[in-house]
Amino acid sequence: MSKNPIATINRRNFLAAVATLPVMGVAMRASASEKLGFDQLYKSFGPLGLEFSDKVKQLSGKEIVINGFMAPPLKAEAAFFVLTEIPMSLCPFCSSDADWPDNIMVVYLASKQTFVQYNAPIMARGVLEYGSWTDPETGFISQLRLRDASFRTV
Repeated sequence: MSKNPIATINRRNFLAAVATLPVMGVAMRASASEKLGFDQLYKSFGPLGLEFSDKVKQLSGKEIVINGFMAPPLKAEAAFFVLTEIPMSLCPFCSSDADWPDNIMVVYLASKQTFVQYNAPIMARGVLEYGSWTDPETGFISQLRLRDASFRTV
């Protein structure tokens, strides 16, 4: 029984294409995430204080990536951290959202990761949320969050 060389090539090409799908999925996920910068979070100070930018409102509920620095966590086993625009050796936690700094974002991790030094640049990826929200476990009040997030050093 002789094999059809065209069928063999087609099968081989098909298998090669299928093998690249996981890599293509990663590339598609990376390109599907919108990049956001700290300078794009707010329009300006309005009569009621900080006002979120149109870009933040448009990206709410979507996966984004943002670069920054990890503020030191409250405890080693925390499932979240504060992403800051510049390195901070102390965590910038606030007692109310009225005091919310314009250069931080809370990052809630999808799974626990090992934290990094406060001066190591990182890229965080997660689903963007905005508006006042109180974490029921910690009581921490935030205005801007990433959910189901992960991070890596850059």
